[in-house]
Amino acid sequence: MSLLFSLAAPLLKALPPEAAHRATLAALRLGLGPAASDPDDPILAVTLWGRRFANPIGLAAGFDKDAEVVDPMLRLGFGFVEIGSVTPRAQPGNPRPRAFRLPQQQALINRYGFNNRGHAAAAARLETRRVNGAAAPGLLGVNVGRNKTSRDPDADYAAGIRAFARLADYLVVNISSPNTPGLRAMQSRVPLERLLAAVTAARAEETARPPILVKIAPDLTPEDLEDVAEVALAAGIDGLIVSNTTIARPGGLPPSLAGEPGGLSGQPLMAPSTLVLRRMAKLLAGRLPLVGVGGVSSGADAYAKIRAGASLVQLYTALAYRGPDLVGAIKRDLADRLRADGFRSVAEAVGADLR
Repeated sequence: MSLLFSLAAPLLKALPPEAAHRATLAALRLGLGPAASDPDDPILAVTLWGRRFANPIGLAAGFDKDAEVVDPMLRLGFGFVEIGSVTPRAQPGNPRPRAFRLPQQQALINRYGFNNRGHAAAAARLETRRVNGAAAPGLLGVNVGRNKTSRDPDADYAAGIRAFARLADYLVVNISSPNTPGLRAMQSRVPLERLLAAVTAARAEETARPPILVKIAPDLTPEDLEDVAEVALAAGIDGLIVSNTTIARPGGLPPSLAGEPGGLSGQPLMAPSTLVLRRMAKLLAGRLPLVGVGGVSSGADAYAKIRAGASLVQLYTALAYRGPDLVGAIKRDLADRLRADGFRSVAEAVGADLR
């Protein structure tokens, strides 16, 4: 563990979750974050959408909503970083308090509500990063959302595609956060068909045409998943992210917090999100790549996502509990597990449990 984090960890844990997060971002902006020292094991390299990921472990959206610390996070050892969710106009999000730790479960409940500074602010930072030519190695995803008061959500998402098409290695359409009223209804067949027609048309207007992924909820029924798979294949998008936070409340959560509205992330999400991932992988049968996220806190978890059908894996909540050294530990353990099972690459292991 880096010395800085080991010294700061008790202070951060003493702060409310959102204040601790802001303090962490401030430290990273000042260049106080650690950096991975070892090169990535070649067995971890993944090629997807014509892009090479040095390793399949990524930072999920939510940590860096406004593209403030892309390069410090890449230097931690992530193969890719996803910023956002970003909405066309800046918005404050939901009233505070809106994030709650569940340390016994290594989990978090949040109802942030797409708090961010808007497209223009994030795009300006990404443009500066690109022009300066000092970007850290690794790939960038931009996760776009809709404003809470939007009268035309499809137009909000299309605007996000246009705003970031030339700045991102891939784009994510987030329609699965539980913290914006009506958002999850966009996963239904007819609204989803309309939305994906809008975002793919917006991409077709751009010179740069990065892959478009859709991020779905872990709470969809098997019938819902069938609809999503069929619409995604017909629309010509490039992948799915499985999954967002859950509105379910498994047993064992502290009664004082279990009733808090919002999305639950962390270790309790590992099993249900992986089940949904496996179901979607069976439905798609290799026709669309999947990104597995939800509850990942170890190399074993990342490997389980890959064997369930994920080509890439993301994490976020575990960093708050385990610190930055977690990234390197996951990569080392994942490489060991791949070799122990006779795989020569991540790609060979994708969906192994379905075969």
